[in-house]
Amino acid sequence: MSDVAIQVRNLGKEYRIGGPQKQFDTIGEQVSDMVKAPFRRMGKLMRGQASGAAELDEIIWALRDVTFDIKRGEAVGIIGRNGAGKSTLLKILSRITEPSAGSARIYGRVGSLLEVGTGFHPELTGRENVFLNGAILGMKKVEIDRRFDEIVAFAEIDKFIDTPVKHYSSGMYVRLAFSVAAHLEPEVLLVDEVLAVGDLAFQKKCLGKMDDVAGEGRTVLFVSHNMSLIQTLCQRGVFLQHGQLAVDGSVMDAVDAYLNTLEQAEAVGLAERTDREGKGDVKLVGVDIMQGEDAVTALTTGGPARFVFHTDKLVSRMSCTFIFFNHLGQRVAIFRSELPSPNDVVDSNLGPQFICEFDELLLLPGRYFVNVLLGGGGEWQDFIEGAVHFDVQPGTLRGRAVQSDKNVSVCMPHRWTTPNT
Repeated sequence: MSDVAIQVRNLGKEYRIGGPQKQFDTIGEQVSDMVKAPFRRMGKLMRGQASGAAELDEIIWALRDVTFDIKRGEAVGIIGRNGAGKSTLLKILSRITEPSAGSARIYGRVGSLLEVGTGFHPELTGRENVFLNGAILGMKKVEIDRRFDEIVAFAEIDKFIDTPVKHYSSGMYVRLAFSVAAHLEPEVLLVDEVLAVGDLAFQKKCLGKMDDVAGEGRTVLFVSHNMSLIQTLCQRGVFLQHGQLAVDGSVMDAVDAYLNTLEQAEAVGLAERTDREGKGDVKLVGVDIMQGEDAVTALTTGGPARFVFHTDKLVSRMSCTFIFFNHLGQRVAIFRSELPSPNDVVDSNLGPQFICEFDELLLLPGRYFVNVLLGGGGEWQDFIEGAVHFDVQPGTLRGRAVQSDKNVSVCMPHRWTTPNT
């Protein structure tokens, strides 16, 4: 039997996007536009702006000419910036959507966890959905019965297993969905970013289970923006860029290439960046890193620092969250404006910006980047990866020299008591 679990050949997926809808003040204008439309389309064809009807609207290739093989038992991380085609790839592999070109073949039973609630019927109970998903995977009732108690115990929702899942929270959905996907003996497990919905303890539990699945000779494809999780779980990385395969190699090679693209994105102003997610009523348009009154690109360990996040406007109940990542793409620290402190200041005259100040920067020397999330009106408004990069130079922390360490990113004020030797 072949050791190939997934075979992808020249895979492509296109989406056709129509132009903006015209607004008409009168019925006469609408009728006139309908009469002229065929002539406009013919003119577009004659001018060479389109070779056929499909090209009269804009074509977006979410994936294009992607080719790779994945062997049985491999744990592979699929990484890339927003819009790179990661989720589209998993949806094609899960048979949720059909490719526009090429082929994708999976040899074996597939379990997938792509987004909250996928594959669940909201009117059915948790118990009924477990058996429904098992039947979809081609399992017999006796096989599902054998694993049922283990599925419920792992999901930790035994009190709600006979409740319709439409009443579940997103966290409960994820718990049960992952438990079903991992325990119904799939030979290939496809997992999207959805694990971010669960709490930290459950994420750790899921990672352990995916490790077990891979250790049993089954195949895992894991899509995530969390480079630390990717490096923990996977030995191989597939980096997608603009829908095409950019790197297929060791997980470190793929992560390095991905992080390099985040840094290159800084050449484009934040206001013009299109690789962002969120409702978009308010957007991040700039980030200033300050030391004293000066804007800088490098800070000093133990020194003061100020981060200023500029937005295009203010909306109700706004918040700002930002995360430091080190050169390996590992999370170092997170800061949330909605978690108040007695030392915080609310300034009615501040304007559309958030300011976060550090008296002592506790980062070791190295290269860092910042992801920023803006909230407002009770919704996620804007999210940008690699909004800004900066360096930290060697310094002192309360009089103690701080040394760099490639495996450590944070230092802390401390005090020793030592013997006189």
